[in-house]
Amino acid sequence: MFKTAARQLRIYAAFAAMVPKLFLAYSIWVWMHFFVSVVALVVLVSFWTAVYASGDQAAIGGLQVEQTLNYIILAQIFLPAVHSTDTILYFGSLMRQGQVGIELLRPVDFQVATYVRSIAEVGAAFMTQIPLVIVGWLMYRFQLPTDPKIWGAFLLSVILGSAVVFCFDWILSCMAFYSTEVWGLNTLRFSIATFFSGALLPVDIMPDWLQQITMALPFSYALYVPVSLLSGITPLGEMPRIWLIEAGYLVVLVILSRLVFRISVRKVTVQGG
Repeated sequence: MFKTAARQLRIYAAFAAMVPKLFLAYSIWVWMHFFVSVVALVVLVSFWTAVYASGDQAAIGGLQVEQTLNYIILAQIFLPAVHSTDTILYFGSLMRQGQVGIELLRPVDFQVATYVRSIAEVGAAFMTQIPLVIVGWLMYRFQLPTDPKIWGAFLLSVILGSAVVFCFDWILSCMAFYSTEVWGLNTLRFSIATFFSGALLPVDIMPDWLQQITMALPFSYALYVPVSLLSGITPLGEMPRIWLIEAGYLVVLVILSRLVFRISVRKVTVQGG
C-alpha cells in the first residue's frame, strides 16, 4: 500500500513540476504581470486614499483608512489565490487539441491531477509576487502580523479557500464540453472573481445585501477571508466557524464537481483534433 501511495505521489509531483518550467519558458508574461500588478496597486491605493480624504467620516464600513489600505495592498499581493488557476482555459486547450481522451486514459485521477497542477500554478504565481511585496513595502510600508497562530490560520484558510475555488472552476470548465471556445467564459469568471473575491474593496464596506451575495460565492474564501485575517479585520477567534463553512462548502462542491464531470464528459466537442 505504501509503495502504491509513493508511486502515485511521484506521478502527481511530476504534474506539479511542469508548472514552474512553463513560467520560466514564458518569462515575458511574468514581467508583464509584475508591471500590471504595480500599476494596479498604485491605482487602488490612490483611489481609496482619495475616498477617505474626501469623505466626512473617519471610517467606512467600520474600517479606518489604515486598515483599508493595508487590506488593499495585501489583497493585491495574495491575488494569485483567486486568479492563478487557468482550469477553464486548460479545458479549452484540451478541446482544441483533441487530447481529452489521452488525459482520461492516464493512470491517474484526471481531477486530482488537474488540482495538483492548479496548486503548483498558485505556488509559482506567489513566487512571482515577491518583487511586488518589495515594491509595496518600500512605497507604503504595509503591516503584517507577527503572531504565528495568525499565519497558521491564514495558511489553512488559503488552502481550503483555493480548493473551494478550484472545484467551482472545475464545474464551470465542464461547460467546455458543450462549446467550441471558452475564452468568453474565462473572461466572465475573471471579472466576477475580481469583484466578489474582495480584491477591489473589503467585503465589510459593501452593502449588507451585497455582502451576503459575496460570502455565498466561493471566491471570497480564497482571498477576502485570509487577507482580512492578516490585516486585522477578521479576529482569529472567528476562524474555526469560517473553516467549518469552508469545509462544508468544499465537500458539497467536490461531490457536485465529480457528478457534473461524469455527465458532461459524455458530450465532447473537439475543435482541432
